[in-house]
Amino acid sequence: MIIKMPNTQTSAIARKIEELHQQRGEAGNDRVLTLIISTDDQELENALKIANFAGREHPCRVIAIVPETKELPFCDIDKEPECYVTDSTDEETDLDAQVRFGADAGAGEVIVLRPRNGLCQHTDTLVIPLLVPDAPVVTWWPTNPPDNPSSDPLGAMAGSRITDARRSSTPDKTFATLRSNWEPKDIDFSWTRVTIWRAMVATTLDQPPHLPVESVRVTSQRDYLPVELLAAWLALELNVPVDVEYQDGADGVTGVYLTRSDGVISVERPDSREAIISQPGQASQRVAMPLRTLEDCLSEELRRIDPDEIYADVINKGWNMISA
Repeated sequence: MIIKMPNTQTSAIARKIEELHQQRGEAGNDRVLTLIISTDDQELENALKIANFAGREHPCRVIAIVPETKELPFCDIDKEPECYVTDSTDEETDLDAQVRFGADAGAGEVIVLRPRNGLCQHTDTLVIPLLVPDAPVVTWWPTNPPDNPSSDPLGAMAGSRITDARRSSTPDKTFATLRSNWEPKDIDFSWTRVTIWRAMVATTLDQPPHLPVESVRVTSQRDYLPVELLAAWLALELNVPVDVEYQDGADGVTGVYLTRSDGVISVERPDSREAIISQPGQASQRVAMPLRTLEDCLSEELRRIDPDEIYADVINKGWNMISA
């Protein structure tokens, strides 16, 4: 169900949500968190699809903020029979909204806010009345984030601030700015994309013999920010030189090679589905290791809202070990 609310107010939106919950005989306070998405028209539907997928594991209220840049219909009633339009207020409010329930909203509800004019500068005042009471708040910028998420109105109220520098228009520049303005509640999907690689390497090194690693080589596609974070983590944790080799035509990280006195331990991913783990004197093992999707990354970050101390060390200490 999609309900369009043109020229509305947040109080009317809150009443409509409560009314819909009562009609469906469900509680509106059983959401585990509020997910705020700051995005644009081009990215909106993709971001909502990702959020709805993650919401299966984390039932949440999704509030998407899309500053109005051009006149776009919220729904086509002729083509979408589950789309309804409510009465608007008599005065101009500089706010259009859309409420999605049921199949159009995953396991929670979706609120799309389209502020106009000066209201675009006060997005926090729009969101606060719509937050799930006593539940954590997560703010996510799917593409281009503000230079300093912690000082952004939508980021300041969040217990976790998620960015994705790799999907911004200038990944390296964006990440450099985010690092310089980093605060403990900040996290970037470039780090989340290498979670499985870190787990694989840690598990492999945890097996005897526990010999010190002398050097590390990592292979990856070109211009791939996550591999730099992986290399920084390896350099920080192992305190050894880490070389990154780029491969034309590769997809993501393709291999980690750890040299010890007894030989080379390797974790290689020749395709996007599985990895091959090789250790001196042992038969190689194949394990499932698909490329991480945006849905995977968001689901992981919604599981844990506390600050990531390892990520903090990597971008503040390990990064300098590979870029010096």
